Amino acid sequence: MLADMTDQPQPAAPYGAPGPAPRAPRRGLDRTGPFALGDKVQLADTKNRLHTITLKPGGEFHTHRGVLHHDALIGAEDGVVVEDSRGTRYQALRPLYADYMLSMPRGAAIIYPKDSAQILMWGDIFPGARVLEAGVGSGGLTTALLRAVGPEGSVHSIERREDFAEVARENVETFFGGPNPAWQLSVGDFQDLAPTLAPGEPAVDRVVLDMLAPWECVDAAAQVLVSGGVFLAYVATVTQLSRTAEALRAHGEFAEPDAWESFVRPWHLEGLAVRPKHRMNAHTGFLLTARRTAHGQEALTRATRPAPGSRDAEELDHADNDGFGGSENEWGPQDLGERGVAPRKLKRALRDIRQGRDR
Repeated sequence: MLADMTDQPQPAAPYGAPGPAPRAPRRGLDRTGPFALGDKVQLADTKNRLHTITLKPGGEFHTHRGVLHHDALIGAEDGVVVEDSRGTRYQALRPLYADYMLSMPRGAAIIYPKDSAQILMWGDIFPGARVLEAGVGSGGLTTALLRAVGPEGSVHSIERREDFAEVARENVETFFGGPNPAWQLSVGDFQDLAPTLAPGEPAVDRVVLDMLAPWECVDAAAQVLVSGGVFLAYVATVTQLSRTAEALRAHGEFAEPDAWESFVRPWHLEGLAVRPKHRMNAHTGFLLTARRTAHGQEALTRATRPAPGSRDAEELDHADNDGFGGSENEWGPQDLGERGVAPRKLKRALRDIRQGRDR
């Protein structure tokens, strides 16, 4: 765990010499009100170039245009306009969660805001919910889940890699200003750890998976989910999507799964020049949800007219269709074209998180 930065001992200064400036207290980003010491502030100039600073006693923000003293912001209202020593104006705002998610140092890839928002809505993450998450990555979705469940709920995150878990822990604690009492982080396999939460009885309201092979976790998820609970998986490819859906159907105690993806197209707004921007947030991943039936109750099979050949055994077993329909072959990251995360990238992410708290 991180040491509380407000309690760091300071070396004694020689008699008559000025002591070192006190360190800014750690504060979470999830708050409102006037700016105070330790707050992160996002500065935007007239060209909407963004700079993020952490307010410190006597601190200064330097650019080639001039110097902005932190004291001009401490005690000011969120959204104030300030000027530096040479008259350059900045709009000062506290960063939003989406700003933090997109800019936070990371090792593993994050779930982007558009998908996090969909997960919170269609996963029905409510205040007080007990959520079991697996595949923590860099902690972006974990932060969103903790905000949604609130202090009365709980999030238990499981991550297979210790190095990813460390990056996620640092990012989450940076956002909340310290350890979140509603969060527990474990390192290991979902299939091994999930059944130990409450042996013999359902323990969670929602299961959220962001991993390579979520179909391997269907049995364990069914064991810990309450009746009517939601299973949600975030996957990158259609083969993962198909295999997970078939695993849910084969289990027998999940209602018919639903799947979708979302695109976000931003717009350019300037006078009469109102048009879509040239870039959009297109495919990032697929979301799949299914409801847990009452324990011991077999789900109704949806009456459908399958496409010709969709259930043909010869087609399902063909090597070109590996993964569709629920094959039994083992997969690795290389099968999805995933690039490994170098250890130096994780070290750099940890360094950037820790330095960013006082920058």
